[in-house]
Amino acid sequence: MPIGGLGEFGMNALAVHSAQGMVLIDCGQLFPSDDQPGIDRIVPDFAYLEPFADQVLAVLLTHGHEDHIGALPYFLRRWPVPVYGTAFTLGLVAGKCREHDIPTEGMLREVQDFDRRRVGPFEAEWIPVTHSIPDACAIALHT
Repeated sequence: MPIGGLGEFGMNALAVHSAQGMVLIDCGQLFPSDDQPGIDRIVPDFAYLEPFADQVLAVLLTHGHEDHIGALPYFLRRWPVPVYGTAFTLGLVAGKCREHDIPTEGMLREVQDFDRRRVGPFEAEWIPVTHSIPDACAIALHT
């Protein structure tokens, strides 16, 4: 279920459900347009996740662009779950969390290219892709 980013550039966030839990793939922000003065950022509507609050297992990150990680501090305030990503991506996330006074000890979990990690009922695999930022990956979910 896309809770942001569908049909727009920005705010990428995809909730993937199973009977045994849920993961969020990316957690990005959208930058406001010129006709939205006074708005600094637009984040996904996390209200969709509330009925499943105890089922949110982790965030799986594809890369470090703001439209994929920019809303993470707002998400982590409510759901302090593990965050999986490559070294460069997690370095950006760590800095962002420091700015928002969000503790990350034990939360950030580094993956390498082609790593597979079991997250609840899912096995996530990070597949390297070419992009305009280092350490970008596609994520394959195996069930």
